[in-house]
Amino acid sequence: MSIAQVAGMAVVGAATLHVSAAVEPGPVPASHEVPLFSVSKSENKNQVQYATKADDQCVPASGEPVYAYWRMFEQGASRTAPLLDREIRAYGIMSQRLLERGAKGGSARLTLRAMPSRPILVETSLMSDGTCQAWSTITIAGAPAHLYNVHVKLRWPIGVDYVLLQGWSMDGKHMVSEKLTD
Repeated sequence: MSIAQVAGMAVVGAATLHVSAAVEPGPVPASHEVPLFSVSKSENKNQVQYATKADDQCVPASGEPVYAYWRMFEQGASRTAPLLDREIRAYGIMSQRLLERGAKGGSARLTLRAMPSRPILVETSLMSDGTCQAWSTITIAGAPAHLYNVHVKLRWPIGVDYVLLQGWSMDGKHMVSEKLTD
């Protein structure tokens, strides 16, 4: 991925609308949001959060389970907002494909618009304590790792200085990172 591919992140603004969770009527299985990873920028505390929808058994929702939204930390810890149409180029999902829906989890392949050359494997699993866990596996510094954040360091007055991919090694014992520059 080149810096030019994520340069759009420097010029899109954050949405300011507050979103309330909607409840669908009828016998719809319980659905949970399971956080995956975030995108932070050097200009403020707001972040784009990527999450997946899963049922009580941690099975990903059919169709397109992964979605993105703003965490508006500048306005309060619980404030959220949808991505605006103009922000989709920088933060949107290019494609996602459900790979598996098992009895207690599943997987999907995700490609972000800003990082088309780095597909992400999203896996969910129901843990023995009843919690739903999710992992986003991507190549960082040449090896598979569990992604938790993409940090964009903006250049003044406009542009991207670098993009920092941050994750955990597959064994969970150490942090890995990769700094992407032009």
